[in-house]
Parts: sequence; structure tokens; C-alpha cells
Amino acid sequence: MTGSLRVVARVHAYPPDHNAGAEWALHEMLRALVQRGHTVEVWLSQWAASRDSYEVNGVRVVPHSLDGRFASAAARANLLVSHLENVPFTACLARGHGVPMVVVCHNTFDLTWEPMATGSTALVVVNSEWMRAEAERHFDGQPQCPDRTLVVRPPVHAQEYRTRPGDCITLINCTATKGVGVLSELAKRMPDRKFLAVRGGYGEQQPPDLPNVLVLDHIDGRRMRDEVYARTRLLLMPSDYESWGRVGVEAMASGIPVIAHPTEGLSESLGAAGIFQDREDIDAWQKAIEALDDPAAYRAASRRAKARSKALDPTEDLNAWCEAAEEVCCARTASR
Repeated sequence: MTGSLRVVARVHAYPPDHNAGAEWALHEMLRALVQRGHTVEVWLSQWAASRDSYEVNGVRVVPHSLDGRFASAAARANLLVSHLENVPFTACLARGHGVPMVVVCHNTFDLTWEPMATGSTALVVVNSEWMRAEAERHFDGQPQCPDRTLVVRPPVHAQEYRTRPGDCITLINCTATKGVGVLSELAKRMPDRKFLAVRGGYGEQQPPDLPNVLVLDHIDGRRMRDEVYARTRLLLMPSDYESWGRVGVEAMASGIPVIAHPTEGLSESLGAAGIFQDREDIDAWQKAIEALDDPAAYRAASRRAKARSKALDPTEDLNAWCEAAEEVCCARTASR
């Protein structure tokens, strides 16, 4: 691809105000396009703390407004990108202006696939091989389906998260579905242990009010290394659903063992480094924590975590993503 593309993304929220895994995964993909020489703008569909435009790693973020500026920006774009609830509206603009569309998918719910049944999507990006299989199953036999599906595992640059682990047992995002009840029960059973509960970017936050649980507010993702992982000895991920589980990969950059419920996504992301227990079996979670009191067992788990982190180096995935985005634009130009 020669020349700079103008890439315009439409999302509801973005870092640093909103720091969920989906938003950071998308940001790393857009950041890679900027590093490749392209111009990237993100237009918000919800009000954020800042009413002024700002930049994150070269990505320009434009606050929500009630005028028609986003529609004008979309018309001038070489490529439109969206995810979650903004996909239907962005797809309409893509069709109307003849601009190729990329949809980034973060889960396997029906609402993720339905907006792509119009045939206007040039490229679908999914975050795991199991999601690719789910997408293929969903679109099999349908008259309209995306032109191409690409796996981009949520990019984590290990050097940006690597630190010396601390002494807390940590849960990130204190919702019922993420397993805050597991953390609460473990903290009650293990009053001599230090626990850390970090409020997430979405969902009803229910951090336990217990003397051995330190609760942190929602944190800018760029501060996670120093304020969360530097305090963490073990990471708990007792989620009832994870399509991937980015925070587990962030923690493994520092050799922090991750104890997780075996969702399809966590089983793929953590691989052999994961310590898997059923979220309903609190006894098993307690035993898994206690087993890592043995220094040799902890060192072995830490080595596996670091090895998995190294295996998930995002360079190849990000190169494939940038090339795919450029090819989509080349193909659209050639067809005109």
C-alpha cells in the first residue's frame, strides 16, 4: 500500500476515560496503523470527561457532538472501523458513501454477528481462533456474509506491563459475571491474605467491604503496571464468559500466575500457563492459591506465565491486521 490512509473509527468510549479490554484491543490496532504512517481518528458516540479532542499514541479522539461532523468525516475516510453498538450506524454510512468497513468483534453474542448480515462488511476481525470458528458457523449458508475474517489476538506489548509482582491476590472488574463473589468468599476464608479488587469500566461494580480487600477505582490502562500488577502476586479470573481475557495476558508479562474459570477464551489465551478451576468450586480455588505458597511451585507457574506472554507477542498479528486494512482499501480503489 502506498500513501497514507485516513482511517475513521466510531466507538462509544475510549481510553483513558474508558479502559475495558475491548477498547484497549482496538486502540492497539489503531496505534499500529498510526505507526505505519496512516492518519487515525476516533469519533465518540457518548459524552466523555473531556469535551476537547485529544491524542493517545497518535490516535486523535474526537468527543461526542450532536452535529453532523462524524457523517462528514466518514464520507472522507478511506476506511471505517467500528465495534459493539456502533456497528449498525457506521455500516449504514459505509454503504451510503462507498467506504470499506471493518468490524472488530469482541464476543460471540448474536448482536455481534447480526449487523454484518447486510453484506457491507469488507473485513471482520475476531480475537481468537474459537471466535473465528463461531463466526464461520454463524455465517455458514447465509446469503450475506463478510468478505474476510481475520484473527487478531488482543495485542499486549509485554514491555509496557512488565514489573516485579507484589503480594496481593487480585480481581479486575468487580462484577458478578467477572466473579467478584469468588473473590469475596476467598477473602472471607483467608483473612490473613491481602486481596486487591479493581473497579472495571462497565457493569455493576460490587467490590467487597472486607478489611483484607483493598479496592481501587477504575484505572487508566497506562497505569495498570504500576498500580495493579506491581501489587499483584496472583490474578483471579473466575469469569462466567471471556472471549479472550486481556488482563490475564497483561499479568503474565510479569510472570504472575493466573487462576481462571475455563471459558473458551481463557483456555485459548492462557494456554498451558493457566491454572483452571470451576468458578463454583471455591474449595478448589482456595487449594490452588495455597499450592502456590510453595516457592518451587510458584516459580514454575511464573515461568509458564512468562513463556506464554512471549508466545503471544503481537507483532505478527498487528502486521497482518495493517496489511489486511491496506488491502481492503486497495481493493476498493481498484474496483472503482
